[in-house]
Amino acid sequence: MKAIWNLCLVCFCLLWSCEVQAGELAQRLENFPQWQKLTSVQPATGDLAYPEWMLGDWLVTSTLVDLAAPLAPDIITPGFEGNRQYLNQPISFKVKFIPEKSVISGSKLIPRTVNEKKLIVADRAFNGLSLARAYLGDELVLAVKVDPESPNRQITLLKGDRQLVSVVTAREVENTKDDRYITTEVFQQLFKGGNNPYFNQVESTTAYQPQLTSTPQIIADQVTAVYLSPQDKNYFQAGSRPVALYRYRLEFRQDLRNTQRETRP
Repeated sequence: MKAIWNLCLVCFCLLWSCEVQAGELAQRLENFPQWQKLTSVQPATGDLAYPEWMLGDWLVTSTLVDLAAPLAPDIITPGFEGNRQYLNQPISFKVKFIPEKSVISGSKLIPRTVNEKKLIVADRAFNGLSLARAYLGDELVLAVKVDPESPNRQITLLKGDRQLVSVVTAREVENTKDDRYITTEVFQQLFKGGNNPYFNQVESTTAYQPQLTSTPQIIADQVTAVYLSPQDKNYFQAGSRPVALYRYRLEFRQDLRNTQRETRP
């Protein structure tokens, strides 16, 4: 169960919206770990669009650099202490950012026309599977599926007839003067397959910044915040405060051979 909880915290960090007031998300990262629940996000429609400089295949090294349990010792989430084993331990995996193949119209996915400019989006199924297996191993993680009618609903299938269902409910983006692209996505998560289904809410805020190097590189500062769901007995005690916070440093190095091969006409 602790391993599955670890997956709940990290499995969707790499997943179009209105921009929030300039600097709000950047200031939020600066305020770590003094966080409250983000209230300015907008309902998630369509997929999260990324800058063109994120297009391609990347090898990511993710390192947990800090963690906090703001309401300890009264409230500590399952697996929090177990996550200390990942502190300062780099974990590598591959991710892809690809041109969006379709656009949502009502409840239907409509293919984009040849001349229509395509958005850059995360390959959610590939990225989710790659990340989950990096943390949990190939044997435990069977597959990751994205709802064909919505990129915001994803299911991770686990050994033993267990599932982690994640639904993006809200998001915001922000561009800063120092060329950072900051995103926030809020997820409702449900773990099914144990004795009792477990619900929670997760917010992932990430600041991506391209680096001036001979080969494409990106660094990112990411904070994952875990909030209790209304089903939790401690929900009213926690209020709008997160019960766990995890800060990661992400380093992206692009595999130019794969990127050039996949984007060649």
